Amino acid sequence: MQFGCIANIHSRTCRLYSVQKALVLYVVCHIMSGKDASKRLSQVTREDGMSMSATPASGGIKVNRWTQLVIGVICMVLIANLQYGWTLFVSPMEKATHWDVTGIQLAFSIFIALETWLTPVEGWIADTLGPHRGPKLVVAMGGLFVGLGWIINSAADSLGMLYLGAVVSGIGGGAVYATCVGNAVKWFPDRRGLAVGITAAGYGAGAVVTVIPIQMMINSAGYASTFFWFGLVQGAVIFVVAWLLKAPLPGEVPAATKVKVLQSRTSSTPREMLSSPVFWLLYVMFVLVSASGLMATAQIALIAKNYGVASTVILFGASTLTVALIVDGIANGGARPFFGWVSDQIGREYTMAIAFGLGGVAYWLLGSLGTSPWGFVLCAALIFFTWGEIFSLFPSTCTDTFGPKYATTNASFLYTAKGFSAFLVPLANVLKDYTGSWHMVFVVAAIMNFIVVALALFVLRPMRLSAAKSADVLAPHPAE
Repeated sequence: MQFGCIANIHSRTCRLYSVQKALVLYVVCHIMSGKDASKRLSQVTREDGMSMSATPASGGIKVNRWTQLVIGVICMVLIANLQYGWTLFVSPMEKATHWDVTGIQLAFSIFIALETWLTPVEGWIADTLGPHRGPKLVVAMGGLFVGLGWIINSAADSLGMLYLGAVVSGIGGGAVYATCVGNAVKWFPDRRGLAVGITAAGYGAGAVVTVIPIQMMINSAGYASTFFWFGLVQGAVIFVVAWLLKAPLPGEVPAATKVKVLQSRTSSTPREMLSSPVFWLLYVMFVLVSASGLMATAQIALIAKNYGVASTVILFGASTLTVALIVDGIANGGARPFFGWVSDQIGREYTMAIAFGLGGVAYWLLGSLGTSPWGFVLCAALIFFTWGEIFSLFPSTCTDTFGPKYATTNASFLYTAKGFSAFLVPLANVLKDYTGSWHMVFVVAAIMNFIVVALALFVLRPMRLSAAKSADVLAPHPAE
């Protein structure tokens, strides 16, 4: 049966198979034949006969890079609730346990910190284990931790146990996130911004489809059962699909001969990157924008409640908060491939200026117009639309600057900025309590965005242009 399967794979009739059928064949052959059969798998093609695969220089597996991208997106969708679904659990936990909201929100900060600060280690493991074993093993283990983290949350009878769940889920979420983003920047040197944007969109928009089911289950079965069952299912699916992931071999991706952005031809080690002023400038910029965005994602339900619009029914029986969470997820997810694609066309720094400039305006608008139900929905959506793209722009800029060889590890070091910024989130509650409203919080968030706009245009771009003159850099190709 093994030889029949291999023969079918090598026959020309397999070129008529769709991507989905080819994936099924890959899994079957891998299980039945082991490593030897999977090595002989022929390239995946579209039904119209156009090859979508990249060819390794030394022969062997010809892998569909778009399939790899889709698998990464699926994994990202399944960890999205860890961050973007959290706000739905805060009030039910407060009512059921009488824990202080600030104490509950500390679990969110711990999750963000662990999800980000350990990613350099997880990225290094993925890079070190190699293209065949690294991605699948790291993501599979991440799936186990993701499921276990929410199961611990379901049984938490103290804040300490809730914090333990945050630690475990943070480790798992970071492993999945770092590996999938690293895979995207490696497979798509010619469309790096778009590929990372699509991958990150899975994380940004993945919670959209589960907002209503989570709310319904919390209302009917309680927050603890919701934590348990969603954690179990999400972790299990990640573990299964992880085994289809791999990173590209040398020569397995198309050469980026025509690019419209600065790209290094050489790769810097993590040590070399950490000694570069460009990296630390990117880090500061990431912290400033990430802190404002995390404040919105963690507090959006509390802000709506404070404005008196959370429970107002506005569309098909859905409340303002429910509609806002769905629209915010779509805006957050859509921003990542959109601005990633824009940055591939006009450059990373100019795209940052446009996005973060609009973000600063969005915070001001929420403070001014957010007291009406639809004003809240639209202004919050604009904040999410102009914040989510940091997860496509910054990894792309990092890999453009420091090369693809250590991309997973290097981008993970930059991603730790999100963890640092998470501990600024509780300061939003402190400032709100001190001033008596959210107005000053939004003013500070807007200022932070405008500072990043100035840094992108007047500091980051000149520094990268200056570095390009003394390094082996692929210069931008004029727009056609």
